[in-house]
Amino acid sequence: MMMLRVPLLMIGLLLSAQGFAATEQQNKMTTCNADATAKGLKGDERKAFMSTCLKAAPAANDAKTLTPQQEKMKTCNADAATKALKGDERKAFMSDCLKKK
Repeated sequence: MMMLRVPLLMIGLLLSAQGFAATEQQNKMTTCNADATAKGLKGDERKAFMSTCLKAAPAANDAKTLTPQQEKMKTCNADAATKALKGDERKAFMSDCLKKK
């Protein structure tokens, strides 16, 4: 009975690690996409930027993983910057954006 628990525990740990890696890659994709949008990149420039961004190792200040709320805030903020929104218009946009995602 004890011999069966160890392999099952190892399989569980491996599956957990794979799920974590997928989440990190998704976060990186979201961040790179928001950065490309904020810079207003399109077409081949966007493709090149995304490729470079996704291949890059995380910077020292990106070592801390952002919470889902922080990710939403970053994406909505990038979208608002792209649209050049200011004042009450920006506040309304941010409110709606954060509620949607």
